[in-house]
Amino acid sequence: MGNAYALRIPRKAFSSQAPGNDASLVPNYPSHEHEVKQSLKNDGQLYDVAIVGGGMVGMALACSLARMPLTKQLNVAIIDSNPALQNKLIIKKEDPPDPRVSTVTPATISLFKDVGAWEYVLQNRHAFFDKMQVWDYTGLGYTRYEARDINKEALGCVVENKVLHYALLSCMQNTEFQKTIYSSRLTSMAVHCSSSSTRANSTSSTTTLHNQGNLAKLDLSDGGSLYAKLVVGSDGGKSRVRELAGFKTTGWSYPQNAIICTVEHTVENQCAWQRFLPAGPIALLPIGDKFSNIVWTMSPKEASDCNSMKEDDFIKAVNHALDYGYGPHPKSSLLGSGGIFSWLRADATSSAKESFEVPPKVVKLASARMLFPLSLRHANDYASKRVAIIGDAAHTVHPLAGQGVNLGFEDAFALSKVIAEGIAVGTDIGEVSLLKKYEAERKPANIMMMAVLDGFQKAYSVDFGPLNILRAAAFNGAHYISPLKRSIISYASGEQKLPLFS
Repeated sequence: MGNAYALRIPRKAFSSQAPGNDASLVPNYPSHEHEVKQSLKNDGQLYDVAIVGGGMVGMALACSLARMPLTKQLNVAIIDSNPALQNKLIIKKEDPPDPRVSTVTPATISLFKDVGAWEYVLQNRHAFFDKMQVWDYTGLGYTRYEARDINKEALGCVVENKVLHYALLSCMQNTEFQKTIYSSRLTSMAVHCSSSSTRANSTSSTTTLHNQGNLAKLDLSDGGSLYAKLVVGSDGGKSRVRELAGFKTTGWSYPQNAIICTVEHTVENQCAWQRFLPAGPIALLPIGDKFSNIVWTMSPKEASDCNSMKEDDFIKAVNHALDYGYGPHPKSSLLGSGGIFSWLRADATSSAKESFEVPPKVVKLASARMLFPLSLRHANDYASKRVAIIGDAAHTVHPLAGQGVNLGFEDAFALSKVIAEGIAVGTDIGEVSLLKKYEAERKPANIMMMAVLDGFQKAYSVDFGPLNILRAAAFNGAHYISPLKRSIISYASGEQKLPLFS
């Protein structure tokens, strides 16, 4: 018998999955209005959509389906074995920020606003930033981006993953949407080709199905099973759905690990900082209330050493890496004044006239340090008959620019719109021809971003004099050439423009 919980909105039942860009641990947030009843008759249950993986990207899909007129009546199952689904945890603003955060772009913020989720983010800790400084350890490369360069108020917003998850589920409180959470794991999946008659009851209607070929069957680790017209894998980089669907992947592991943690300053940090070091970049991201998030990429041995350092030694290492460590501060005039870019200064953006700044000092470690390996992985297919994959299940990227979860959110909202389009014209939502429209929209955008991030990673994996000069020229070109700078900011903000002259 499947261990399922049928939830009717309003509710705040939260789920999560294994750590990853779109699958970070998130707690339950109970509501006094929340009613949960255990269903003992869910074997063979029929759903329109089964979402495997209840992390941020899976919840983004569920939220979008709940909010759109054409999809809000769908019966949706969410399969996720994480115990956090049943915990009664709440977000306490007085607690230090969790180290698992995401930098959401203006494009993602717009998507959250469209479904009504952003207002819940604003009720919790978050940090908008309107400027970003990027430089390298040689002292040659430096650039600065500001939101005013493209007439925007912010370049992005740093938010804890648990807050994003909370917001996506909270936005469904006032809808008629109904979902059933299966606290289990997917063990096997089959798209039936037989035409034998079968009967399955839906949570919102009773439907007699005379053709099992219209369904995918999902078997769960607790012995239960269910049927769905469409199965969506949002179950992270080690996706079981992707494996069972037979989707091959292309990619590789980087010779790097990343350390993430929360740190504290004596003043509030309002800028995003990133410095390229010999072994990989270190990023310092504002998270509000004098806290920042550290994402430090380095070799596995260095990461292991840093992870085991005493707190005082680690803080010294962080400040060293963000200041004079490994090399001098860049001089803004190195290539801009009297050099190859000096003739462009009259047309330069306002940020090109700003001088280099030293990031605020870290004074305290405010969370445990977490270490994880880095890789690039891309599925050759995103969709087949009755199956689609989104988020890390479809692509994992280097955390260089914090783009992983944004790509996943865009996947989720794109797929929900394709499902709505199918319903509008009476198409079976599990038809491969319909699902391939989602793939055609998202795959090129994801591949482009992956190529850009991988190119940066490879360019900074070699310390070689002539290459250092070329990198410095690229940095300064991005700093002083206004059309290029605006295109880069627009592309990183999720506006889907290529980082070329516009």
